[in-house]
Amino acid sequence: MKKLASIILLFLTLSVYPQTVNIKIIQTTDTHGKIYPYDFNNDRESNSSLAQVYTYVKKERADSSQEVVLLSGGDILQGTPAVYYFNFEDTTSTHLYADVMNYMKYDAAAVGNHDIETGHEVYDTFIKQLNFPWMAANAVKENNNEPYFEPYTIIERRGIKIAVLGLITPHIPHWLPRKIWSGMEFEDMIGSAEKWVGLIREKEKPDLLVGLFHAGVNYSYGGVDADTYMNENASQLVAERVPGFDIVFVGHDHEGWSKTVKDSNGKDVWILGGTSYAQDISVADITMTFDKAAGSWTKSITGKELAIKDYEPDSLFMNTFKPHFEKIRAYVSNPIGTFTKTISSREAMFGSSAFSDLVNSIQIELTGADISFTAPLSHNAEISEGTVYVRDMFNLYRYENLLYTMTLTGEEIKNYLEYTSALWFNTMKDKNDHLLKFVYDDKGELKYSERSSIPQLANRYYNFDAALGIDYTVDVSKPAGERVYIIKMSDGDKFDPGKEYKVAINSYRGNGGGGHLIEGAGIEKDELEKRVINSTEKDLRYYMMKWIEKRGTVEPVSYGNWKVIPEDWWFRGMKKDYNLIYPE
Repeated sequence: MKKLASIILLFLTLSVYPQTVNIKIIQTTDTHGKIYPYDFNNDRESNSSLAQVYTYVKKERADSSQEVVLLSGGDILQGTPAVYYFNFEDTTSTHLYADVMNYMKYDAAAVGNHDIETGHEVYDTFIKQLNFPWMAANAVKENNNEPYFEPYTIIERRGIKIAVLGLITPHIPHWLPRKIWSGMEFEDMIGSAEKWVGLIREKEKPDLLVGLFHAGVNYSYGGVDADTYMNENASQLVAERVPGFDIVFVGHDHEGWSKTVKDSNGKDVWILGGTSYAQDISVADITMTFDKAAGSWTKSITGKELAIKDYEPDSLFMNTFKPHFEKIRAYVSNPIGTFTKTISSREAMFGSSAFSDLVNSIQIELTGADISFTAPLSHNAEISEGTVYVRDMFNLYRYENLLYTMTLTGEEIKNYLEYTSALWFNTMKDKNDHLLKFVYDDKGELKYSERSSIPQLANRYYNFDAALGIDYTVDVSKPAGERVYIIKMSDGDKFDPGKEYKVAINSYRGNGGGGHLIEGAGIEKDELEKRVINSTEKDLRYYMMKWIEKRGTVEPVSYGNWKVIPEDWWFRGMKKDYNLIYPE
């Protein structure tokens, strides 16, 4: 009887399942609100958007020889005025990005750290507006360890059962204020994946297991290693150490990936992920073939990264969301004041600048702090002389950080500056050497990424902090850790290493982001929250807009309170590296 039952089951299986099924999985990631082929920040057209992605998706769905699955890797609710407007200005309408994703018929999405950054009111509402699961298995409720978001989902296509597990980088407490992620805790990605993969395999018995992770691939980023607990970028580690995955889609690092690695059983696992702002997508083509003898599916997988610039925006998409477009464009076109001179973040890449000093001076005035820290959040932003519009604020300040007032001792401030200068500047051998700290290859030559003619900086420019409120020098002829000399307070008072000062700083940095306070100043992570005297309720950009509106006319000033020495070395190195980073 058992043999007869097996024969009948096999017959029924073959009669229900086709022998071959082609599946195409398309992933967008880190789109940061890039819905339209338009740059709202600079009031001009662009060549990347979800409207163009949708053209590709529609074409692939029209191919009856395959089944299409559409996924998102997170970081969707921050980065452009299109999402900012519906996050914080129009909070009563259905969120535009939810409408767009439902229109495109996404099947599942991962939650990104910048989605959490928008705050509970935004993401707790947004998730209710989606027609598909928004996932992060390792973001758990602190009261019962149950997932705060959906942990995984099952997608079926022509009898193929596809399990998709969502994970998020666990570093959110290092970057964001507790109130933004209150009620949540974040688990290590590897441990969480082990738990959920075991459960999925036992309960769901999927034919295909897919990871959808908002975390990067380079697990050594930030000076850590493969065994670092709660690694920020553990996607490849999960693929290698947790057997069972067929494909792992990644995001967060904006690097772009298309490669295979071996899991602990020696099986190939594809790692796929795009860059950012809908410039590209990741595509996995899977051929599932039913093995009659084994009574199960075998699979063949190929992956690629696909640029989206050559696809035209879908006309129906554009017409459907045209009213939203006009509303956002009108919002960012509101004038808020006048600048008497043009400022550029290019100057802030090399030293004291009017760009950083404007942000720092606003932070000091808003908080009453003694000292302020800020970094250029874009390496190539400009606000022109004349009328300043809402759109310009997204160039002046890129992220939705809160503004903190914290207490730091003079010694901690000095160590903070030593740390940032070590990230930022090379130890120059002479005036012909590089000023900035670059990455070098095995031959000692400057290293370039595959997608850029610009050499790779050793560290991200948004960690290049400059201070206002103190006069100081950075001597790049000296080794890291011995460069900074604080001369005095800028008001003429003595700078005292043993004194406590009030410091204005953004919430990303204030929560440990970049390592300036923890590794640099030497403050324990658990101590940071106790150092916060005050925090704004809304994001810093909001208060900057109000500050400019109140003044009407703003004269940006470079205070020159700090400089890189020897000055002739700085000048030669700056000219040399400027031409490398900003080639004509």
